[in-house]
This record gives sequence, C-alpha cells and structure tokens, in this order.
Amino acid sequence: MPTDDELDLSCDVVDLARALCDIESVSGREERLADAVEAALLPLGHLEVVRDGNAVVARTALGRAERVVIAGHLDTVPVADNLPTRLVSTPDGEQLRGRGTCDMKSGVAVQLRIAATLPEPNRDITFVFYDQEEVEAARNGLGRLARHHPEWLRGDFAVLCEPSDGTVEGGCNGTLRVEVTTKGLAAHSARWWTGSNAIHAAAGPLQRLAGYRPREVEVEGLVYREGMNAVGIRGGIAGNVIPDRCVLTVNHRFAPDRSLEQAEAHVRDLFAGHDVTVVDAAGGARPGLDHPVAAAFVEAVGRPPAPKYGWTDVARFSDLGIPAVNFGPGDPSLAHRDDEMCPVSQIRHCERALRDWLT
Repeated sequence: MPTDDELDLSCDVVDLARALCDIESVSGREERLADAVEAALLPLGHLEVVRDGNAVVARTALGRAERVVIAGHLDTVPVADNLPTRLVSTPDGEQLRGRGTCDMKSGVAVQLRIAATLPEPNRDITFVFYDQEEVEAARNGLGRLARHHPEWLRGDFAVLCEPSDGTVEGGCNGTLRVEVTTKGLAAHSARWWTGSNAIHAAAGPLQRLAGYRPREVEVEGLVYREGMNAVGIRGGIAGNVIPDRCVLTVNHRFAPDRSLEQAEAHVRDLFAGHDVTVVDAAGGARPGLDHPVAAAFVEAVGRPPAPKYGWTDVARFSDLGIPAVNFGPGDPSLAHRDDEMCPVSQIRHCERALRDWLT
C-alpha cells in the first residue's frame, strides 16, 4: 500500500495531479515533494535522474537528433485553507480545485506522466522539476541549475508547463520592481509646520502612476500588454510623528522588445527627481516561434499561439539561447487565488498534445 508521499506514475493524470497538490510544497519547503518526485523517477530505467537541492532532473539518452527540455516548478504560494484538493462540477465542466492545481502542479503531473510512459520519444527529453519559482528571482531553482549545472539544461527547444489555458504562449513580459523613496523632515504632529511630510510627498509619484498609459507592443506577431502599478507603500513610525520617509513599491511589466536596462531607464525617467532603487528584476523573452521545432509544436497543439503577459522562466531559457514557450493546463488568471482551480479537460488535452508531438 503506497504511503501518502508515494506517487503512482501509472495512474490517471488527474489523479496524479491531485496527489502532487496534496503534498504541500510552499516555496522554500519543497523537499518533501522533491523527494517523492525523485523516488518515483529513479526506478524508470530509460531515465538518468540527478538532483541539485530540491530540483530534480531526469533525462533520456537515445541519441536523437534533437533534445527538448520540459520544465515545471514544484513550489506554490502559501496555502489558504484550499487543501486537500477536490473535484467540483461547474457549468464549464469538471474542475480540480485547490492550491497548486493551476499554478502549476497539473502541468507537473503532465510532465511526470510523459516521463513515465514514453520511454522512446522521437526526440531526447530532459525533464526539469525545480524549486522556489514563486519567490524573488535570486532564489529561483532553475536559475541555480543554470549557474551550477548548465549542461543539465542543454536543448534545442524548451516547453515550460506554466498555466496557459492549454494554448502555446510565446515569450513573456519582463518584470522590474523598484522602491521610490520620498523624504521629509520629522516633527511632532502637534507642530506639523515645523516638519515636512514624506507621505504627502508621495502624491507626486502616485499622480504620475495614475496618469501613466502603458504600451501595447507587437513583437514577432504577438501583442504584449505592459503595466506600471503601485503594489505597496510604507511610511511613518508613530501616530504623533510627521514621517520623514515614505517608500512606494512599483512593479513594471514590460514587453520583450525592451531590455532590462531599457526598462530600468524608463522607470527612472518616470520618477525623475526621486530616489529609485531596483529590488527585483528579470528580463522578458521574445516569442521565438519562427524556430522550426517551435513551429512544429504549435502545429501539434492545433491552436493559435498567444503572448504571455506574466514573467515566466522561459526568459531563463532564452538567456541560455534555447527558444522556449509556455504550455500547460489552467487559466493564468486563477493562479494564486484562494479558489484556484484547473479544468480536468485541459489537463488531459495537454498530456495528449505533448504525447502526440513526441511520438
């Protein structure tokens, strides 16, 4: 009788997705799930299995003319009373509901099913299961693999099983998070005129944000929507003190026609006159759908490609010179929500499309 952490890779892909989701793996605490994935893959004789921290990599070595990397992250955002998973019926069909069902353990279930049941694919495959994607870029497990073991990630094309509604999403927007600091002079609030209120001074940057008009940019046939939004503000030390410092956190999502350096220059220009500090940054990725392997994959999926508005790790593959796309089950707009869910039909569609392409 299998234990709670044993994964049966011969079972139905939806049952496997449920099992993966029910092993809690919030970012930084993926060891239990990584152990289960590694234990499930090690008995498969057609795969070489290696590990770095809580990232597990499994590879075929069949001498095929092309190698494809199929990747997905094991971590989730914190649980919000939405585990264990459950199947629910909706007007749109049966849904798997619970933390990780959309982002992105249903996609990981597809990876594992292909890894276990396709011993002789028409291309060599590297399966990557990595940690800490849902936190700051410096901790990202795929980035760590790229630094420590770049040879593990070599390939001609990559598929990242991020939720994409079962459609190929090319490239991704970049993301830049900055802190805009306004300064004042501390004083007693009863004698406020002797000080200068840094929180009031934040009205200037906020007005610039309110009037900002983001671009819609066509890149290689796909239209990307940008964004520039305040996502946090902090200031003040007591209820009777005029604050001398206020920090506004701004997130800029920028199209892949701009480099990280160009995006940073744009943000600094927008907030000219204020201190701007970059606290997190990751460049975007161009679609790359003109690559022959990518074109063949789009054809196999049978749906028109779309742009990826959010940042994903396809950008890391792009930095390695590997064209990459997003393709996985789940509506990206449901990721991280307390009522996160994934259509059962999409999980099956994604497994079938990958299997057809690789056979």
